[in-house]
Amino acid sequence: MIVAGIGCRKGVDAASILAAVDAALLSHDLDRSALSALATTTFKRDEAAIFTAAEQLGLDVIIVDGADETHAALTRSDISLAIAGSPSVSESAALAAAGKNARLLGPRLITGAVTCAIAVNGASA
Repeated sequence: MIVAGIGCRKGVDAASILAAVDAALLSHDLDRSALSALATTTFKRDEAAIFTAAEQLGLDVIIVDGADETHAALTRSDISLAIAGSPSVSESAALAAAGKNARLLGPRLITGAVTCAIAVNGASA
């Protein structure tokens, strides 16, 4: 399973989400067809752009409960920590959604108002 974790500022559009996903995938020599799902935290469950982007990609969105965000992130955003309770929403969500033995392919990528991190599980690594 390969998951793109998404973090974003409130009110972003789907095009911004897609641009961040594409940039993150490109940085790991992957294309959209490699993705199994998008993921985000319960804090972003009402962010329509994430669901619109997933629909355009033909993917499901996995909502990660804050209690599941215990995975170690590679990066740290004090703003994310203060607002969402996670050092990196995108990294934590990607890791939690990808499942046991998941690992990040690298740190989150920041594209405008969106962060995206790519995680793979042990079977996909």
